[in-house]
Amino acid sequence: MIPPKPPSRPDRVSLWRYAKLFRQDILSAQPARLYRAWMAEFRTPFFRSYLVNQPDLVQTILKDRPGDFPKSDRVGEGLRPLLGNSVFLTNGPEWERQRRIIDPAFEGGRLKEIFPAIWDAAEAAVRRLDVHAGDAVEIEAQTSHAAADVIFRTLFSIPIEHEIASQVFDQFRAYQRTQPILNLAAFLPVPRWFPRFFRRETKKTAAQIRALITELTKARMAEIEAGRAPDDLASKIMTTEDPETGERFDTEEMVDQVAIFFLAGHETSASALAWTLYLMALYPDWQERVAEEAQALEHPDFAVMSRLKLSRDVFREALRLYPPVPMMVRQTTCPERFRDRSIPVASQMVLSPWHLHRHERLWDNPDGFDPGRWATENGKTCQRTAYMPFSAGARVCTGAGFAMVEGVLILSMLLKHFRFERVEWRVPEPVAHLTVRSRDGIWLRIARRAG
Repeated sequence: MIPPKPPSRPDRVSLWRYAKLFRQDILSAQPARLYRAWMAEFRTPFFRSYLVNQPDLVQTILKDRPGDFPKSDRVGEGLRPLLGNSVFLTNGPEWERQRRIIDPAFEGGRLKEIFPAIWDAAEAAVRRLDVHAGDAVEIEAQTSHAAADVIFRTLFSIPIEHEIASQVFDQFRAYQRTQPILNLAAFLPVPRWFPRFFRRETKKTAAQIRALITELTKARMAEIEAGRAPDDLASKIMTTEDPETGERFDTEEMVDQVAIFFLAGHETSASALAWTLYLMALYPDWQERVAEEAQALEHPDFAVMSRLKLSRDVFREALRLYPPVPMMVRQTTCPERFRDRSIPVASQMVLSPWHLHRHERLWDNPDGFDPGRWATENGKTCQRTAYMPFSAGARVCTGAGFAMVEGVLILSMLLKHFRFERVEWRVPEPVAHLTVRSRDGIWLRIARRAG
């Protein structure tokens, strides 16, 4: 049985047809040949766009010369109402300054310190799902709840039930389906001088989310000044000085960063967990093996993570098949020559984990679910050269290690207590909104495990 993926469009369609397909879903708007191509060119009257799958060229862009390929400004156009000037959108010296302040909060030792908070969120997820035992539920809603709970517990030391945390979560659910991670302008022929329009509801919801985050941030700043702030991620980031300038984030800057922490840490984790649970329902033999391994979960001791090897391989394979962020866009700052093609300045370089992770000329059984692949030579090679669910190089996601601990722990905790089964008449179809979600949700039947 092959996990579902979206249909591909014909190789040749009109620009108008492509724009229409793109607005519906960026994944199904792409042709099937991209799963075999090393590079593909898309020309418009205003700029050129190149999708790059060849591993050494991907390495050039992300690892060898990242300064020559900054994030495209076009990517931020759709998300700026929510994210402001966050580390996700900035480039150059400003991005470097932000990373110098943020990175220390996610160092290895900090993961061990916040592990009990992630454990508590996982146990809370078990309690919420227990109410639905015996029923068919839309699991994306449940994983969104769990991932948001993790963010608020680790960032601000409050559970999702906290009044403001609950409001942010509710508002974000309204936001997530109205704004794609890649704005239409990132790929289509919209000149830079053309005014950008946002749906009224999108702007309104983004403003409401930012107002709530501002309230939390100001309250924490007051606690820090009073010397009674908890030692969580928010406190660590807000008290960290840039080692080069001695500056800290002010309130507005911190709101920008919290917004991207919530987006990256909640939306992406929710997507990855939902698809992993669906794959477990699709492959019950693997599910039982993970459930057996999960019996090691007894106490909130970070050392237990070293015993969840199978769960890690399963989660890693789910990230390969359903990378939460399916595409990322960089921009050339000087003329380039890739694969004997001349690439002009200001061209869009599209890197697609979605296509790279399923590339037919790189992976063995690219569309199949096989957690055992990571022990094979092909799997080990591709993990180094063709696997980037968290991006790669200098701009690799700061929270990548955090996400792997969170995803593996919650997956193991849920499978220790429940068995997940498919709802036969509901096969999910992947589409790209803020992350890779299912068009009509992911429906699974939940059963309690004996004992």
